[in-house]
Amino acid sequence: MLEIRNLVARYGLLTVIGDLSLSIPDGTKVGIFGHNGAGKTTLLRSIIGAHAKSGGSITWNGEALPEGNVPETVSKGIAFVPQGHNVFPTLSVEQNLKIAGLPFGSDLLPEVFNLFPVLHERRAQRAGSMSGGEQQMLALGMAIMTRPKWLLLDEPSTGLAPVIVRNVMDRLRDVNARFGMGLIVVEQNVPATLKLVDRAVIIKSGGIVFDGAAAELSANTDLWKWF
Repeated sequence: MLEIRNLVARYGLLTVIGDLSLSIPDGTKVGIFGHNGAGKTTLLRSIIGAHAKSGGSITWNGEALPEGNVPETVSKGIAFVPQGHNVFPTLSVEQNLKIAGLPFGSDLLPEVFNLFPVLHERRAQRAGSMSGGEQQMLALGMAIMTRPKWLLLDEPSTGLAPVIVRNVMDRLRDVNARFGMGLIVVEQNVPATLKLVDRAVIIKSGGIVFDGAAAELSANTDLWKWF
C-alpha cells in the first residue's frame, strides 16, 4: 500500500499541495487529473523523492520513502517517467535500455522488446532520431528495466498523435497486467486515461476534490465542473 498522509509541498512561500491524503493499494491503476498548477506533478515528484515535502508523510508498505534520493527510491521499486522524451539521444535504443537496467540486470530486455516490438526493430538506431511516440515508448521501456512495483508517469501522451496515444495506453495496460505494476498517471488527456485506469483522482488548488471509480467520472455528464 502506498500511503500519502497530510502531504504539504511548497515552492518557497507558495503552497502547491496542502494537507493531501491518499491510500493506493499495490497494483492499482490511478489517473491524477487537474488544471495546470493544481499540484499533480509536484505530487509525483514528492513520491519519488525529487521534491522535499514541507509536511506529512509518504510510505510504502509501512516504510517511509527516502527524500532527496531518487536513485534509492527507484531501487526500492518506484520508477518515474517525467514529461518529455527522457532518453539518451546519442545512444542506441538497446544501449538506453541496458543502461537503465544496469543495477537491476538485463534479463527483462526480451520482455520489453516483446511489449514494444518497435524497440526491437530499432534496437540499433540512435534514440534521438526516433519519433516522439517511439521515444516515449523507449522511456517507458527504460523505466520497466528498473523492475518497479510502481510506475509514475507525468503526461505520457504530451505531443503525441491520437493513434500513438492509444498505443501508449494499451502498452501501459499490458504492463499492469503482465507485471502487476501499479500505475499512477498524471494526464491532461482525461478521456484516454479514463479508459486505462480503474480509479480517478482530481486535484484542485493542491487538494483532492474527487476520488472515485474511473467509470463514475466517465459517466459524469458535467465532467469539467471539477476543473
